[in-house]
Amino acid sequence: MLRETDIILAIESSCDDTAAAVLKGRKVLSNCVANQEIHKAYGGVVPELASRAHQSKIIPVVQQALSQANIDKKELTAIAYTQGPGLLGSLLVGSAFAKSFSMSLKIPLIPINHMQGHLLVHFIEDERIKSPKFPFLGVTLSGGHTQLILVKNYFDMEILGTTLDDAIGEAFDKCGKRMGLTYPAGQSIDRIAKIGDPNKFSFPISKLKNYNVSYSGVKTSFINFLSNSEQKDSNFIRNNMADLCASLQFTLVQIILTKIELVAMDKKLNQIIIGGGVAANSEIRNQLQKKAKSKGWGLFLPPIEYTSDNAAMIGISAYYKLQKKYFGKLTDVSDARLKFTQ
Repeated sequence: MLRETDIILAIESSCDDTAAAVLKGRKVLSNCVANQEIHKAYGGVVPELASRAHQSKIIPVVQQALSQANIDKKELTAIAYTQGPGLLGSLLVGSAFAKSFSMSLKIPLIPINHMQGHLLVHFIEDERIKSPKFPFLGVTLSGGHTQLILVKNYFDMEILGTTLDDAIGEAFDKCGKRMGLTYPAGQSIDRIAKIGDPNKFSFPISKLKNYNVSYSGVKTSFINFLSNSEQKDSNFIRNNMADLCASLQFTLVQIILTKIELVAMDKKLNQIIIGGGVAANSEIRNQLQKKAKSKGWGLFLPPIEYTSDNAAMIGISAYYKLQKKYFGKLTDVSDARLKFTQ
C-alpha cells in the first residue's frame, strides 16, 4: 500500500549540481539546487573541482531544503541519494552524507539510479504533470547520456538503444565551445537558433541500422566545417552564428527523433516520455509535439525545473522503492557506470 505520509530527504550529486529535495508522498515540498559556476572558466566540468564544491555546498543545500519544506529532520522517514551513474568523486560526497545522516537518524537509506530518476520524475504529484501508463518508451537526453529505454514498470527498464560515443548534450556543448559560447552551451544555442535558418548549413545524420545513435560524426563535421570556413573568412562564425546554431540544433534533434520514431513503431509503443537536461530544448519539444500529433503518440514532457539534475527525481524514485522496502546498506558502493537494477 502506497503511503502518502512518508517524508523523504533526497540528495543528488552525480555531476556539478548539488541538490536536495524533500517529498511528502509524491508531492515535492522543496527542490533546491546549488550550481557550480567555477566550471564555466574551463569550458566543461572538472571532476576534482566538482567534488570539492559538493563538499562545501551539500550541508547548506540540505538545510535549505528542510527549511523550505518546513520539515524537521526528526520527521524524515528515509534518506535517498544518487548511487550512480555520474562522476565518482561527486557521487561519493552525496553517498557519504546520506549514509551518515541515515545512520544518525536511524532511518532507511535508499540508493537511486540517476537515469531512472529522470524518467520517474513524470510520477511526481503536480498539476502540470500527467503520469504515463506502463509500458512506455523512455528517452533520456543529457550531457552524459542519450538512451532509449523500454519502461515496463517503476524499476523494470531495458535499454534498447544508446549513444555509441558522445551524448547529445555533449555534442551541443563541444560545438558551442568551438563557436565561443560559454559552457554549458546548449541553452545559448537554443536561444540563438530561434532567429536562424535551420536549412542554411547541412551536416551528416548517422544512419545506424539498430536503435543506437552516434553524435561524434556530426560534431567532428561541424568543427571541421568551422575551421575550413574560417580559413576563407576569419569572421565566419560571428557573421553566421544564428544560422550555425539553428542548423546544428536541427541536425542533433533529427538524429534522436528518427530513432524515437523507429523504436515506437517496432515495439508498438504509443507513449513517449522524455527526461534529462536536454529535454528542456525548445526544438526537441516542438519537433516531438509535431511528431506526436501526426503519429497519435501520448507525449510526456517534464516541467523545465525537472529536466536538469535535481533531487526531486531522486525523491520520487525513492518513494516507490520505500513502498517495496528496497533499502540500501552502508556498504553499498557508488558506481560511476551504474546499470539499471531494481
